[in-house]
Amino acid sequence: MTGKDKAETALSDFLNGPFAEPRTVRAARAESPKRFINRELSWLAFNWRVLEEAGNVNVPLLERVRFLSISATNFEEFYSVRAAGLMALAAAGNHPAAADGRLPSEQLVEIEKSSRRLFDEQIAVWVTLRTALGREGIHILDRDQLTAGDRTYLDRVFIDEVFPVLTPLAIDPAHPFPFIPNAGFTMAIRLSRDADGKSLLALLPIPLQINRFVRLPSDILNESRFVPLEDVLLEKIGFIFPGYSVTEQCVFRVLRDSDLEYEEEAEDLVREFETALKRRRRGNVILVLMSQSSQDDLQNLVLRELEFARDRVFELPGMIGMADLKELVLDERPDLLWPRFSPRIPERVEEHNGDIFAAVRSKDMLLHHPYETFDMVVRFLRQAAQDPNVVAIKQTLYRTSINSPIVEALCEAAEAGKSVTALVEIKARFDEAANIRQSRMLERSGAHVVYGFINLKTHAKVSSVIRREGVRLVTYTHFGTGNYHPITAKIYTDLSFFTCDDAIGRDGTRLINYVSGYARPETLEHLAIAPINLRAVLLMRIREETENARKGKPAEIWAKLNALIDPEIIDALYAASSAGVKVSLIVRGICGLRPGIRGLSENIRVKSIVGRFLEHARILSFGNGQTLPSKKAVVYVSSADWMQRNLDRRVETLVEISNPTVRDQIMSQVLAANLADVAQSWVLQPDGTYRRERDSITESSFSCHKFFMENPSLSGRGTARSKSGIRLAHAKD
Repeated sequence: MTGKDKAETALSDFLNGPFAEPRTVRAARAESPKRFINRELSWLAFNWRVLEEAGNVNVPLLERVRFLSISATNFEEFYSVRAAGLMALAAAGNHPAAADGRLPSEQLVEIEKSSRRLFDEQIAVWVTLRTALGREGIHILDRDQLTAGDRTYLDRVFIDEVFPVLTPLAIDPAHPFPFIPNAGFTMAIRLSRDADGKSLLALLPIPLQINRFVRLPSDILNESRFVPLEDVLLEKIGFIFPGYSVTEQCVFRVLRDSDLEYEEEAEDLVREFETALKRRRRGNVILVLMSQSSQDDLQNLVLRELEFARDRVFELPGMIGMADLKELVLDERPDLLWPRFSPRIPERVEEHNGDIFAAVRSKDMLLHHPYETFDMVVRFLRQAAQDPNVVAIKQTLYRTSINSPIVEALCEAAEAGKSVTALVEIKARFDEAANIRQSRMLERSGAHVVYGFINLKTHAKVSSVIRREGVRLVTYTHFGTGNYHPITAKIYTDLSFFTCDDAIGRDGTRLINYVSGYARPETLEHLAIAPINLRAVLLMRIREETENARKGKPAEIWAKLNALIDPEIIDALYAASSAGVKVSLIVRGICGLRPGIRGLSENIRVKSIVGRFLEHARILSFGNGQTLPSKKAVVYVSSADWMQRNLDRRVETLVEISNPTVRDQIMSQVLAANLADVAQSWVLQPDGTYRRERDSITESSFSCHKFFMENPSLSGRGTARSKSGIRLAHAKD
């Protein structure tokens, strides 16, 4: 590529484009806290990028509605956990500063400013989307738009589907203000008795068990008509409160502190968590969202009972609870959705007649989900359950689906007399209850269920199948970058690495023994484990690149992560940059590193990819004295983001890849395509903002998601085409 070509290459193309001209930022010195971007504000910046996709006219209309719903869901989790934690610190007078030097109270001020702007933008986006939906025949009606026929239809729906689960609650001296649970969505109403004008105050909790939008019938092709449930309740208020009329009303939503606290010395961790889950519903109120109106008396009464300050309320002029907009993403309107995509079945597995063990035995295999079907992981365990030569299965479970085929396969294997060990992490936030149910099911089937460490979450994704082949036992191991969750695997991009390498199999067994029996491994051959040595290995590799740069050798790092906020890792990367190491990072979400600062990070660039699929894989490549990609590079797949919690307070894996085809696939396809992406990339600026080159994005702009949908991976190809395959970059040695 010529200098002119490089100058014209988009700065978001990290594979072909130049590093941006560094900026001088005097406050961001190597010893100053300002060298870090605040974690919470970085997370909010990520949610802004998600919301931007809801306003992106190049995204199909219903997918834009989905993005808006996701941004609302993300925000509620963020506020219920992260903001709630900061509030507790500030209230207790415990003021540890964040890495960037901000105190909890200072962070909360910035969070509230950004959050209020986020809500304003969500409402503006929804107004635009609602109009666009109407043009496509998807109508969200107000009460005054209902026809007589609609009202007759709603009479039946209300009686059959709403009224049985509806519980109106009067508020008077005999009926005190009730407890409103976390995420509780409630209508407060003041009524007047028609006979004598006597006032009645009541609450109508809007049931979360039924849909937020009621669908109305339509005789027009491709027309869909909906009315919000809260409007249905107002329409039928005379049935709920006979003889009364509404004089005032408002709706509000309560968010409570949703982080769990548990006793570290709990004798029965499962029972302790079952109790803690009940406490979550009763956590402190940390946010109230309320409909905007002039009825201050009613609002003030609600806030007084919730013990929540008026000036902290998020008073909204539009819809509250936009997470529910996902109900409007209609499968019957494929014209308004992403084009259908069917994940590929690896050719190599088909060549072996679906025998996953034979396919892996022939060569290590790396599958890239969702482009290659996650069913191969399910098949791996189902085949193990049914194979008479399989004697044992060992499996970690962090998150999985409710009716999990993974758990079903493990139960089947246990019932067939195989030795099954399941490491169930019941501390997986918001999945604790589901994981407890899964563990009970596994225990009933005869599996050994292990809950791991009290003070560490087991976040590693590993499955070991021990199979008798002739006179020896062979261990087939699967390491994943994502969860054993068939549903999220359809939208999360992750890697599945299958191998029957003896050394890696031994490492996998050591990992499981570490969690199940506290048997800390003395040696590891191809695996690093957090919190034992994963951090040390990462720092060693970064420092090796730093030394290579100081010696005048090529020095380069490519990494793909979900989050990067660990101060020690960031400082090591700053030192590498100062020595001349070229560092290209794809960090989807939170990033505490400031790139492109003269004298600190001028050789570091960071971008985030937000698009059709959720980037989730953790992949690393170190040049090892060569320019990337290189046959001599050191390549890893990992379950761990570069965060203190992952490196110090979780059980995580870092798997070194030695198979040449798999290494080639990771560098020349997966990482190269992410680096080359322009269509969905946001480039992090030194000040912590993100920039998208909208003006230069066209239909022909390179999209890594499109590339992966159209091109099979290298290691999954059959022998007939094993020598060919699309690579975006080629090793130079």
